[in-house]
Amino acid sequence: MIKTILKVEGMMCSMCEAHVCEAIRKAVPEAKKVAASRSRHEASFLTEEVVDAGAVIAAVNATGYSCLGVEAVPYEKKGLFGFGKK
Repeated sequence: MIKTILKVEGMMCSMCEAHVCEAIRKAVPEAKKVAASRSRHEASFLTEEVVDAGAVIAAVNATGYSCLGVEAVPYEKKGLFGFGKK
């Protein structure tokens, strides 16, 4: 799986986080575990394949927030107590 992390500026409250998450879900229907954090200024989600960063940036920017960057990193699901699954 791939974890995509977006740096997002402009989120001030939980409704802002919800708007960013909704924009990501619309732009990437296959996204799982979509989350946003106003305190960390980021949003993240999981997918099976790398997504089109331009489409995600455009979707977030269209909501009125500023997406400053996108990073895609491999994601390994953690097992019980944080140990990797075998």
